[in-house]
Amino acid sequence: MAKDVNQALAREFGLSADEYARVLDIMGRTPSLTELGIFSVMWSEHCSYKSSRVWLKTLPTTAPWVIHGPGENAGVVDIGEGLAAIFKMESHNHPSFIEPYQGAATGVGGILRDVFTMGARPIANLNALRFGDPKLPRTKRIVDGVVRGIGGYGNCVGVPTVGGEINFHPAYNGNPLVNAMTVGIAARDKIFLSAAAGIGNPVVYVGSKTGRDGIHGATMASAEFGKDSEEKRPTVQVGDPFTEKLLIEACLELMATDAIVAIQDMGAAGLTSSSVEMAGKGGVGIELDLDAVPQRETHMTAYEMMLSESQERMLIVVKPERREMAQAIFEKWDLDFAVIGHLTDTGRIVVKHNGTVEADIPLDPLAEQAPLYHRPIAETPKRPSLGPVVDTAGLGAALETLIACPDLASRSWVWDQYDSTVGGQTVKRPGASDAAIVKLEGRARALALTTDCTPRYVLADPEAGGAQAVAEAWRNITATGARPLAITDNMNFANPEKPEIMGQFAAAIRGMAAACVALDFPVVSGNVSLYNETEGRPILPTPAIGGLGVLEDAAQAVGVALTPGLDLVLVGSTAGWLGQSLWLREIAGREDGPPPPVDLAAERFNGDFVRGQILQGHVRACHDCSDGGLLVAIAEMTMAGTAGARLLPGPAGVAPHAFWFGEDQGRYILAVPDAAAVLQAAAFAGVPAIRLGESNAGDLTLPDGTTMSVAALRSANERFFRAWMDEPGQA
Repeated sequence: MAKDVNQALAREFGLSADEYARVLDIMGRTPSLTELGIFSVMWSEHCSYKSSRVWLKTLPTTAPWVIHGPGENAGVVDIGEGLAAIFKMESHNHPSFIEPYQGAATGVGGILRDVFTMGARPIANLNALRFGDPKLPRTKRIVDGVVRGIGGYGNCVGVPTVGGEINFHPAYNGNPLVNAMTVGIAARDKIFLSAAAGIGNPVVYVGSKTGRDGIHGATMASAEFGKDSEEKRPTVQVGDPFTEKLLIEACLELMATDAIVAIQDMGAAGLTSSSVEMAGKGGVGIELDLDAVPQRETHMTAYEMMLSESQERMLIVVKPERREMAQAIFEKWDLDFAVIGHLTDTGRIVVKHNGTVEADIPLDPLAEQAPLYHRPIAETPKRPSLGPVVDTAGLGAALETLIACPDLASRSWVWDQYDSTVGGQTVKRPGASDAAIVKLEGRARALALTTDCTPRYVLADPEAGGAQAVAEAWRNITATGARPLAITDNMNFANPEKPEIMGQFAAAIRGMAAACVALDFPVVSGNVSLYNETEGRPILPTPAIGGLGVLEDAAQAVGVALTPGLDLVLVGSTAGWLGQSLWLREIAGREDGPPPPVDLAAERFNGDFVRGQILQGHVRACHDCSDGGLLVAIAEMTMAGTAGARLLPGPAGVAPHAFWFGEDQGRYILAVPDAAAVLQAAAFAGVPAIRLGESNAGDLTLPDGTTMSVAALRSANERFFRAWMDEPGQA
């Protein structure tokens, strides 16, 4: 590590010439190697949000039920009965390309720590995954590793993985997206924050020992991939879920006392970010003695210890008189506990190692003078109208093709590797409903949880696509009967230095903000992942949304499974919008046209009506209409249940393939005992609704008279993943 600190090294560390000049101005001298490392990670895109902060500030983040919005480790919302839900989504995209298993596993571990560091017991994990072309061997390897990593970590730590989504597109060939979400529950009056306080209070390191894994991980996540990207394995952390489980229990036990002043997990940038953020938020200084840091490797330098991203570690400021009690708790759980520093009144971070001061940096300038860029933007041109598209396949053949394609195929191969019921509170497992339902232990109350985004819509029209992502999350929660409360987001985009990419980001934020306001669905936490680009090839813009809602009684939740003897009612208007639809891509072989428009007033109106019908007990099953349109949604309801269906012809004036496969927004399919009563209520409320047919004990009979075996549809739907992953007996 004996390197000369200069502009060339700063550039290697990810700092521009202007940024390095700013460092020199702040320091008044050439920084040490450790100081340069601290600046480089704290000013990285991953940690400082220097390209995105200006836009993120325009998102709505408040509501009467929001307790803590963006700025803490995770968002906090009031869910009633003296309880709070704490949740967040984060990315581990670059590490998961380089080392899929550990990249995904440590992504799960990191988001778990963000939640339990605030005093919450984690009760659910979700994910949002995007992969490249399934025809590529690399894609298969990455999918296999990521799924095993998510399952391996979540299952071992004892938190159920209850939901998520997976898409495939060649744009993700060199840059998969792995977004992990965790939800936890805490007492509303027992939330722990990260702002340090109390001059002289000890700073305590707990958890695993520090190694050399993950050094400069934050910097690596703030740059494009090149030809050498797969050689960056040293920047990927290695996780240990069993230690994480011990850390959860030890932290929650300590949190039941009055010992903690502040607590922060060591995530991106490790000891650097945790110490800088705690002291900076508290307006104090911090002094660290790295000789006391538990280490699993010999001869580690100050630079390595400050930048290591070894997993399962936390930093805690404790009350001096509670230090021995705190130590006893962590030693009982067989975890390291070491006092590595104390708070000061200097407003500086001072790092010592082997009796030498390795870093001495003023904290205010480190944060307040961090770069903030107003990047140039270029708006995405509007796509021309699609025009008439002739149906050459027919309804039956198109349906079978669509439900078998990678984007709509059954995810049971994935779900089966996740323990979705550990803890015994999962009411609706993956695939059973539009949002997962997790009951709160000892109570009737439950949470509805989902992740959503349609990247092809965002590419075609970023503003409409951003609004649609929020609206679909709201719709999925509503379709269970739950009341949507708030979202977390994960903004996955390519190189922000390109105006067209920054234009996508800004427009998506505009659309999201409009939807959040219209739907009373604020943003309370999130993450930005930029530079998702390999050798100049960008990903699809992907603003993934994680949504949370509440049900006062879990018994009121409905799923998608269809049973015989029910009427099928469509709520919402259908114009037959085929632009950017899966039918257009999979059947017509085209990816063009504008995406479906999002009428936010209609979304709110239709959804509120549907939720009311569910809570009044009038609905036996409900499914929102999204990818693939009405016919795919009905087929999914039959495959999830024990019924077939007979469908009526669509209305005159809309071509059958457009009516049944168009992806118009704001729509729900309800399975109800009495269509007439629901239609009457809809007419009274001014909500568009029509009867589509009825369920039966037989097959699926399409409007054109084609009869399709539900068992055959289910077989086609389940074929892709199991055949792709070479499971025995799969063609």
